[in-house]
Amino acid sequence: MTALKVGCSSAVNWIQTKTNLLRRFPPGARYLIGVSGGRDSVTLLDALVDLGYKKLIVCHLNHKLREASDADARFVRKLVATYNKTIVGQAHINLELGLANVTTLAKKKKMSIEVAAREARYSFFAGVAKRRRCHTIFLAHHADDLVETFLINLFRGAGLTGLAAMREVSMRRIEDVNLTIVRPLLGVWRDEIDSYVRQHRLKFREDASNKNLAPLRNRFRRRVIPYLEKTLGRKIRPSILRAATIAAEEEAWIDSMTKHPDAKNQSLSVEKLRSLPTALQRRFIMTWLREQSIADIGFDVIERVRSLLDPKIAKINLPRDRHARRRGGRIFLE
Repeated sequence: MTALKVGCSSAVNWIQTKTNLLRRFPPGARYLIGVSGGRDSVTLLDALVDLGYKKLIVCHLNHKLREASDADARFVRKLVATYNKTIVGQAHINLELGLANVTTLAKKKKMSIEVAAREARYSFFAGVAKRRRCHTIFLAHHADDLVETFLINLFRGAGLTGLAAMREVSMRRIEDVNLTIVRPLLGVWRDEIDSYVRQHRLKFREDASNKNLAPLRNRFRRRVIPYLEKTLGRKIRPSILRAATIAAEEEAWIDSMTKHPDAKNQSLSVEKLRSLPTALQRRFIMTWLREQSIADIGFDVIERVRSLLDPKIAKINLPRDRHARRRGGRIFLE
């Protein structure tokens, strides 16, 4: 493992220039970091250690989806041990390994493997955060991930909230844990990460499933985006990144301007909800459903809840056998 030198990598340079982001997360504090063992998370871990983050808690979840899953976990364990040998002083990197049968979870909850894996990861992160009393986690999403997510959500018909789904810093409530998610590499492109890995001879685990075109994200990455660039005769990623960044900034501003004191209540006032413009009704319902830990919140779900403002409708169905009902001038969940 080659020690990093400040300024010798675009990834490190980019992180260092994001002073407004990192100033909020001083290196002397404890943080969680998600490490799959792939090149992105290995790069993030390496760069953060080089920048002085020595009290990290590496979180690795074994999804049991591939024959190589156990080897991935062993690799991450060895990686943490390697870094700890180089850290001087009492500070050291901790390791949290988790295990989840994602295939069983997907069948039980009737969701795709991708969604089940993501849900399992965040549930694992939340559990570690609660146990370790450390509620901030670094994740290695990068610019290409942001572009892909933006396009996927766009074609699904998402509004501004969906288009701004991936931000540098965001809050996510998982069960009874409020998790702060920090993405320091969100402005770094995949080829820059590849260059970083080559320059510093970092070892990582290659996920063979990335070449599988069955997952939607892989199809966007390997087929849709290259086709659009070939058809248009130009690179579209920077333009999409700019649009996603603008959407995230506008979404953050709207969020700050539309906080509602009833969002954490167990029920909603029909009268108050009716008094709001349609756009604010949708945003408030979305916030309320998130507070109530409702899964798969999309436009259709929000509109179903909004339909309870109609005096003729008293009950609607929600994902995973949940229901929303209107009674006594209040909307509540069952």
